[in-house]
Amino acid sequence: MRLMACVCRCQKSRFDCAHPCVGGFDGHQRLRRDDRFGAIYRPHGSVCSRYFGRRNRVGRTSTGTRRFTLPQDRVFEDVAPRLVDLDNDGTPEVVVIETLASEGAQLAIYDATGKIASTPHIGRTNRWLAPIGAADLDADGAIEIAYIDRPHLAKTLRVWRYEGGALTHVADLEGLTNHRIGEADIGGGVRDCGNGPEMITASGDWRNVMATTLVDGQLSTRVLGDHIDRGSFATALACADLP
Repeated sequence: MRLMACVCRCQKSRFDCAHPCVGGFDGHQRLRRDDRFGAIYRPHGSVCSRYFGRRNRVGRTSTGTRRFTLPQDRVFEDVAPRLVDLDNDGTPEVVVIETLASEGAQLAIYDATGKIASTPHIGRTNRWLAPIGAADLDADGAIEIAYIDRPHLAKTLRVWRYEGGALTHVADLEGLTNHRIGEADIGGGVRDCGNGPEMITASGDWRNVMATTLVDGQLSTRVLGDHIDRGSFATALACADLP
């Protein structure tokens, strides 16, 4: 059963998929704000950079469409779904940010049956996370997922490993970020320039572009060059030199 992610436009009280399902880690169709949830989830400044939906057709399979409707106090609080084959079975799972009004965001994984794994919620309302990417970051055969926990506040990189149908926490590193209030996308990503995967983010003060690696359960980071704008991330992800 093959699953393809599909993000749907919000139209008043329902969501319709106005565009074909997307493929690839970067493909997406943005969600528009679900106004019903606005009364439950109080916006907090960075809301203009993100898109919300309580109902989302997240999968189309050989046997039909899978539509998942979250409870009234939850939304998909993301700029895009991410297709990643987390268990190396040839079929991608869908990785999204899911938010509970009272507890903030969590990273959630869906397949054709529904939500199969997730990180804990941050633990406080109006708190968000920004995904970096997913890859076998330490060459152990399992896929790790990386994100920045509260990119405007805590600025902490967290890595989780997906294995055996569950997520296990691996490592954290403070002082990194990938999103600023008002931005409509999430910066950085994961690259491999021939020496293994590196997570590309900004330093916490946005002065530098940083490359972080996972080795033996430990995260280490280094400066690649100056951060100027989104082009700086693009240069780093293309394995080119930064000033």
